[in-house]
Amino acid sequence: MKRLFIAALFMLLLPTFPKAQVVEKKVSWKTLNERGYPQWFSDARLGIFVHWGLYSVPAYASKEGYAEWFYRGLMLKDSGRCQIMSLYADTTLPVFEQYKTLTNYWHAELWNPAEWARLFKEAGAGYVVLVTKHHDGYCLWDSPQQPEWNSVASGPRRNIVEELTKAVRREGMRMGFYYSLPEWSNPRHIWMEDPDNKIGDYVDNYMVPQFKELVSRYRPSLIFADGDWQNTAEQFRSEELIDWYYNTVGADAIVNDRWGNGTQHGFKTPEYSAGINVTGRPWAECRGLGRSFGYNRNEDLDNYLTDGELIRHFCELVANGGGLTLNVGPYADGTIPLIQQERLRALGRWLEVNGEAIYGSEPPSDRCRCERVKAIGLFRQGNAMMPETESIDYDWVRNAPLKNMPVDDFTIMWQGTVVAPSDGNYTFKVEGNDEIMVVCDGKDTMLYYNSSWAENDRAQKTLRLKKGKRLNFEVFFHEKELEASASLKWSFNGGAFVPVPAKWQGTARWRQWKYNVTRRGDAEYYILYERPELSYTIEDLPPLSPDAVVTLLGTTGTLQWKQDEGGNVTIDFSTVNPSEFNALNHAWVVKISGLWKD
Repeated sequence: MKRLFIAALFMLLLPTFPKAQVVEKKVSWKTLNERGYPQWFSDARLGIFVHWGLYSVPAYASKEGYAEWFYRGLMLKDSGRCQIMSLYADTTLPVFEQYKTLTNYWHAELWNPAEWARLFKEAGAGYVVLVTKHHDGYCLWDSPQQPEWNSVASGPRRNIVEELTKAVRREGMRMGFYYSLPEWSNPRHIWMEDPDNKIGDYVDNYMVPQFKELVSRYRPSLIFADGDWQNTAEQFRSEELIDWYYNTVGADAIVNDRWGNGTQHGFKTPEYSAGINVTGRPWAECRGLGRSFGYNRNEDLDNYLTDGELIRHFCELVANGGGLTLNVGPYADGTIPLIQQERLRALGRWLEVNGEAIYGSEPPSDRCRCERVKAIGLFRQGNAMMPETESIDYDWVRNAPLKNMPVDDFTIMWQGTVVAPSDGNYTFKVEGNDEIMVVCDGKDTMLYYNSSWAENDRAQKTLRLKKGKRLNFEVFFHEKELEASASLKWSFNGGAFVPVPAKWQGTARWRQWKYNVTRRGDAEYYILYERPELSYTIEDLPPLSPDAVVTLLGTTGTLQWKQDEGGNVTIDFSTVNPSEFNALNHAWVVKISGLWKD
């Protein structure tokens, strides 16, 4: 005891030193952005999205709708979806009980993950993004947080996440996971029904542990979060989760930008868009070959991109500095519809010849552009008459007003004569995305709306009209990018707003690219959207070096060229082997190497 007492006394008499301070780096959007983004994503340019789940059994939505939102349609008692659901279940049951019966019909009996992976590789993809869990909450792996509501315990009785991840990696592609942050079916928090600010228990005790289990187990190179728009990034603990994911997977990990309101990090994900011009931040449009992500058997053939439309659209995205995450929606049996297979293979064949203009490329630098991208020579004008309509009330979300029109950057002008049906006060209201203007009887602007304005005081105007009064309207609508909508409505004596009736005649105008330009090293690639004849002129280039070499990808030999004083370069195609030339299709890529004079 005496020895213990002396030892204790000795320890007390030892000099004390302050503990070393461990300074932890606080996670913030700033620190996440300082990490940057892995180069592989920008170089890959093309990924394949896969939407496959219980919703693939009914495979149904409106002709323009999302089939993967079938559960939500049942929640809203959508007549079309409820009618289809009656073929599978008693529709008087609670929605979850109805939807759960679909597990009895989803067998995936023809699914071969190796065949999928080979097809995606053949398409030229560098990565694959599988929907591991959509908003319905059904998991495609044996999630411990959902021991019965998953594809291993029911339905196919297979671990789809694990099997496809292995197959994709065997083909040398990177694997990514789509993960829905909220769920429609979770009793902890039913998304879109329970209050948004009551999501904390769901996030802390379900979503976060499930996300970490999924990532720790399979270590995906990419996370595509979704379902974030009704909650904040703080409520989803997004900064913390993204930082944890990066530390777990490593330097090649990347996330998208859908982690809640307030998110300031992640690659941009425009949806059904002609693209965005974003510098310093990678982006990739996500879209289906048709209008839906999950397979929709109610969809019209005209909704699908043709081979040429797909290739040209993809090239435009890349030339603007972005990429494409292109969706396939398999049948419930696990096969990919033949039309989707055909489109993927057509894109792959084109990339096999012209991939050097795409992979690892970038838009031309300012030095090489020399303002020519702004020149009208890069564009041709398109215009067409719109079908006559009795109202202006449009919402073009995933399509264009007319076939062969771009989904972004167009103008429509409607004309119509409006007749007042009764004496009274008529309040006119105009709305649009992005910009809409109304002129009445050829005078100054009557109404104007700009979606970027916080206040739109000029969007409404009240007129006192006599019965039979005729007003001649001109409505000018300009769509810049992303979703497009336009409406002109009126209210009589303070009543409800309804579309203004008239025989509206419309004309649409737009610009189409004649060609796009990408760059790699000392070469620029001119992607032509019309087959060149015996010669082709590219306008307004800086003076080329006399040693510049011009070739047509997919053919042998070099092409003769000459440049005039205005900078226009005329290329001679008369020496191209006809059989090689005829084998090319949809877009023709001219490569100019050793470009500029010093």
